[in-house]
Amino acid sequence: MWAEDVASRSLGMELVTAAPGSAVVRMTVRDDMINGHDVAHGGYLFLLADSAFACACNGHGPVTLAAGADITFVAPVKRGDVLEARASERVRFGRSGVYDVTVLRGEEIVAEFRGRSRMTTQRRPDEGR
Repeated sequence: MWAEDVASRSLGMELVTAAPGSAVVRMTVRDDMINGHDVAHGGYLFLLADSAFACACNGHGPVTLAAGADITFVAPVKRGDVLEARASERVRFGRSGVYDVTVLRGEEIVAEFRGRSRMTTQRRPDEGR
């Protein structure tokens, strides 16, 4: 999945680790991610957390999409900050799951994200070849 994720990779994200139910994704905040208040636009933090969430919930195999998510911004982020999003599975039930993602700058928490996933019946592009 990561190899085909043009959106995440085009923002300079790096998949650090991935396993069923967990993932770590890293990103450096670039100049083009800064808003009019001279801090990182919250959408980029959401996207980073969402990418880690996607890797964690898709690690089980079946195509899994977000059913919903929310984020709490804890501290402002500046250009040049290196952020790490650590995703972990809280629970899976049926075709659904709940995942928490903590976004850190070093050891400082800058955002907390909770995602809700849903497995689809869709096949992965590389299946059946």
